[in-house]
Amino acid sequence: MSDLKRTPLYDLHLELGGKMVPFAGYEMPVQFPLGVKKEHEHTRNACGLFDVSHMGQLLLHGPNPAEALETLVCADIVGLPQGMQRYALFTAQEGGILDDLMVANPGDHLYLVVNAACKDQDIALLDMGLDDEHRVEVLDRALLALQGPKAADVMRRHCPQACELVFMQHGRFELAGVPVWVSRSGYTGEDGFEISVPAEEAEALARRLLAEEEVEAIGLGARDSLRLEAGLCLYGHDIDTETTPVEAGLVWAIGKARRHGGERPAGFPGADVILHQVDAKDHRRKRVGLLGEGRAPVREGADLYDENGHHIGRVTSGGFGPSVGMPVAMGYVDVEHAEIGTTVHAEVRGKRLPMVVSKMPFVAPGYYRG
Repeated sequence: MSDLKRTPLYDLHLELGGKMVPFAGYEMPVQFPLGVKKEHEHTRNACGLFDVSHMGQLLLHGPNPAEALETLVCADIVGLPQGMQRYALFTAQEGGILDDLMVANPGDHLYLVVNAACKDQDIALLDMGLDDEHRVEVLDRALLALQGPKAADVMRRHCPQACELVFMQHGRFELAGVPVWVSRSGYTGEDGFEISVPAEEAEALARRLLAEEEVEAIGLGARDSLRLEAGLCLYGHDIDTETTPVEAGLVWAIGKARRHGGERPAGFPGADVILHQVDAKDHRRKRVGLLGEGRAPVREGADLYDENGHHIGRVTSGGFGPSVGMPVAMGYVDVEHAEIGTTVHAEVRGKRLPMVVSKMPFVAPGYYRG
């Protein structure tokens, strides 16, 4: 792992007994001594602290940055109020998804958080896709995610102003004298905060939060099972360049202003393909949630078959859901098999296990909406 990058919390992870693995070009903790299942349950019941500093943090400067960014994403960025953030998708000319990201509007610029594995290509995409009046600033900041139903109790002791935020709001505060950027959001389905902090201040802040009784360090393993139960996509698995936003069930991420009949229709890569699918509803496959029977997890890559043995799709994320108490998965099936309640069969080590197409998320979300 000598060629891998390290986040500012690397030494702390080792001190806490983190099991380090390669992930998106970084050495990251997959779990701590508590173990994946207990880390998952602790986050659902109390509060977990995640190091997500491997994500790319960018600022977009220039005149009307929202208008500029709309040439590359299908979200409504012009209509994003100051102090809010929004989920967005970089799209390709063929209609596929190049990456998903978060966009916040602090005022006279935009703040973007992009996936670690796509960071370099996203920066290149912005540099090439925007004119010379716009500049991308790559930040050297850490990113911590404080997640769980007791996250607000913890945050209130250190930065009570941040607790006034509601889901998907973004603000700038001081936490123990350190300037931080905080959004009320996360990747677990729970209430929580994502905290951007100067890299040199990250370890001290993490220690301060971990000293709270409710907080445990959580690794990538539980982060994955939490987001899966929450029905949230992982780029490169559940969404990719071969998948359109419509097939992925992400029509809500296509701003109404960007659709036909809206104020600023189209104008983003792949708009012809994507908006045709929105209007005609003629896409052939769809992302669905799947619940299994028994205890055997169904992993990514498992083929899916109908009752007659015909191949109808594939699992893109899967595992055992500790909060659900049964195997959970996401995958793509032909649209005629996508109706809730349909039974499909996943092939696991030569056996075909029944799974039922189910609503997502698999757990009730705990987002704080005020």
